[in-house]
Amino acid sequence: MMEEAEHEDGVSPATNGTEESTPPAEANSNFNHTDNNNVSSHPAEATPEVTMETEQGEATPERAGSGPVVVQGNKNPASEKLLRVRKWSITTYKCTRQALSEKLGRGSRTVDLDLERRLELLRDDRQRYENVTKVAQTLANQLAQITVTQKTLGDAFSELKVKTPTLHVEFGLNADAQNFLSKSGESLTEAINTFTSDMNTLVNKTIEDTMINAKKYEAARIEYDAYRVDLEELNMGPRDANTLPKLEAAQQEFQGQKERFQKLRDDLSVKVKLLEENKVKVLHNQLLLLHAAVAAHSLSCHSFLEKNSREAEELLSNSSTDSPSWLEES
Repeated sequence: MMEEAEHEDGVSPATNGTEESTPPAEANSNFNHTDNNNVSSHPAEATPEVTMETEQGEATPERAGSGPVVVQGNKNPASEKLLRVRKWSITTYKCTRQALSEKLGRGSRTVDLDLERRLELLRDDRQRYENVTKVAQTLANQLAQITVTQKTLGDAFSELKVKTPTLHVEFGLNADAQNFLSKSGESLTEAINTFTSDMNTLVNKTIEDTMINAKKYEAARIEYDAYRVDLEELNMGPRDANTLPKLEAAQQEFQGQKERFQKLRDDLSVKVKLLEENKVKVLHNQLLLLHAAVAAHSLSCHSFLEKNSREAEELLSNSSTDSPSWLEES
């Protein structure tokens, strides 16, 4: 009987002699053990181990019969990246197909009539504002060149005034006129440059920011229509155990695209309204300032020339009569 027990258990049982029983070696330090009294009174039982593989490839020993084991591991970055690439490829394909079908006139598109009309007016206004800004900048550059030329001409008249005593009044009259026109032209040039700078800010920053949002809205609209068309095609097809999961997934994706599209549309609509109000205020102030600068330049030049002409006439009338020519003297 002792031999049979020893053969079945694989461990020698404890005897009543003076020999003490030795506890079995620890199979896993993480497990709890009984006290030495229980070990000495009962035969040691071999503990089988079950090796569990985690997602990182690390083996975790587990006691058999201890119930189900939940293995937690980190997600694989490579698989996540592959899923993102796959989703992006599918979305790109759908959007490209939708855009091509619209250009060929075979696809339907979602249209917000009021928003589309306001965006079209905004694009047209932007083009016209750019043209006005370019022409105004050209005027400022040409006016700056004219003021430099007028100043040079005024210096030449001043030099001739000194070197030609008999015509010092006439040369002085033109020298003062050109110098004043040059200074007044510089002020007008600065005013036009300020106008073009503010117009550039309006066109290339404020309106451009709204146009960027409009492009994002258009991209979201194409993506929304692409998922909408897919959902419509699935709804028109047969419904069975294979198509129902696809239909539910398409419905969820379409709902997400719809919410994103509506949010972008509402944000763009509010931004366009604010831009229209801001545009009117900015243009109102800048156009009045430009007109005031042009009027001040013209009126100041006219007043100075009239005053200068009167002073020259008085000087010429008070001067002595013309001396006879040498032919008369001879």
